[in-house]
This record gives sequence, structure tokens and C-alpha cells, in this order.
Amino acid sequence: MKAAICTRYGPPEVLQIQDVPEPRPGRRDLLIRVHAAAVTVSDTYIRSMVPTAQLWFRVLARIAMGLTKPRRPILGAVLAGEVAATGPSVRRFRAGARVYAFTTMRMGAYAEYACVAESKIVARAPGNLTAAEAAALPYGGLMALHCLRKAGVAAGQRVFIYGASGAIGTAAVQLAKHLGAHVTAACGPTNLDLVRSLGADIVLDYTASPPGPLSLRERGNEGYDRVIDAVGRRKTSALKVAAQTALAVGGRSVSVDDSLPRFGARDLVRLTELAEQGALVPVIDRRFPLAEVADAHRYVELGHKKGNVILDMEQSA
Repeated sequence: MKAAICTRYGPPEVLQIQDVPEPRPGRRDLLIRVHAAAVTVSDTYIRSMVPTAQLWFRVLARIAMGLTKPRRPILGAVLAGEVAATGPSVRRFRAGARVYAFTTMRMGAYAEYACVAESKIVARAPGNLTAAEAAALPYGGLMALHCLRKAGVAAGQRVFIYGASGAIGTAAVQLAKHLGAHVTAACGPTNLDLVRSLGADIVLDYTASPPGPLSLRERGNEGYDRVIDAVGRRKTSALKVAAQTALAVGGRSVSVDDSLPRFGARDLVRLTELAEQGALVPVIDRRFPLAEVADAHRYVELGHKKGNVILDMEQSA
């Protein structure tokens, strides 16, 4: 089979398309024919080993991932496809089932076939979505679920979401609205209409002369009950700082960088339900064939993608 191999840590060019043996499923594994995979910011961090990070972080990351290249050279943690075969102990899935998965550190999604343990984060794919659309849900959707739960977002709250046009942000806006929150969302000027279309009540351009904390409180009716940072601490702006100071008394602020996310297969099942209800719509910016995986990484690293970037294996074929 063909797969994108990370030959060493470095720029996107280190990703090379090679012929490798098809994986064999273990007793409790699904062998999935991959139809689409997501290219995430996390993937680019692993490939580059985050050269801008502090030395201690890079040392620990190399110990965990591999000293000069990833021990698991086929990157990609999110995939959607069809079960090609199962191990003898698999009970929940059969060959031919449409599934999607978040493989976490096992990775392996940048390939024509991948193995995923039945006990891990894998679920039936939404019946109303294509494989590419399904692959656009798990990364942002699961991360957004984690943040909203940690923040305790609930109906009637005033929620500010910073970075509302990325994979996590687009999901967070929709999930917060589904929970019944009043959402103020911040994004770049080219994405204002997109974020409005997702249901945000107020959309702010973070590059414009930002309103001060008092003005933000007025827009949020006495301040925000919750502030969700969907881009992490590496990116900031005057508006982001103002939002933090516009928290209401007893309000809570949560960043995607606060802690390791916690989610499981039940959460992916929940995303399936929400997608089939129309409450969660995948957002795809661009699609690339597997052969252009390096270009996909370059685009993601620009830091301005709308929603998700997808490797379309059918396009590759």
C-alpha cells in the first residue's frame, strides 16, 4: 500500500510517499481502508518537532516520540473509511461498516490502510456525511467537547470563543449553541461570514481595533460566564487579552493548552448523533490527494485554515 512516511523531523518535505506492507489486524483490531484523513496542527507539530518550543519540551517530546524521527513513521491521527477486515475477537464492527476514528498516538492515518483497536476511539461514521466530511469532525469536535465540558458550558451562559474559525473553534461554536449558550466568537476578517453561518450570536474581528473590557462586557451583557481559547497560548491579540479581563464574577476561562484532553469512543458516538441531527456540520477548507501531503502540511502551518484540511484518498486514486 502507499503511505506518507515521516523520514525525519523537519520541514514538510520530510514526508515521502512510499510503498509499505499493508498492516495486519490483531485479534481486537479493525483493518480500515482509509478514504480520508485529517491534517491537523498536532500532525505538523509532530513532524517538525516544534522547533520554536523550549528545549526541555523538545527533549521530552523526542524521548516520547523518537529521537531523530517518529517511531511510528506514518502520521495522522484522524481517519474515516470502511472496515476491510476484523480480528477474530472484534464484536462491534463487521467488514463493510463505515467508520471514523481518532487513533491518538498510534497514528497511521496517512495511508491507504490502517489498523485501529476496537477498544479505542472508533465509531460508526455519520450516515449523512461523506468520508471527507466525517474525517473533518473528530479532531475539532472532540477537542471542543473537552474544552466545553471542562469550562462547564451550559444553557443561558454568555460564552466567548477565541479562534472560532479553526477546526476546534468551528466545532466549539456549534456545540456551545447546541447547549443553549449565547456565543460571541472571534476570528479573522475573512472568516466572519463563516462563523456567523455556524450560529454565533456576535462575531468579532480580532485584527480590528479591539473593544476594551468594558465594551466587551456590554456586548456580553455584564461580562462572559465562560471564555474558550480554541487556538492555544502560542497565539494572542489585544482582543484575546480583553476577553480574559471581561469575565463575569465567577466566570471561567479554558484553553486548549491547559491540560491533556480527555475523551473516548462515547464522545465520538455523540458527534455522530449530533452530525446526523444537523447540529454539528463539518467545515472543510481544502482537500489534497495523499501525494500532496507536504503541501497540505505547508498550508496548515500558515495558521489561517478555515476548519479542516483533508487528505482525500479517493482523489489520490
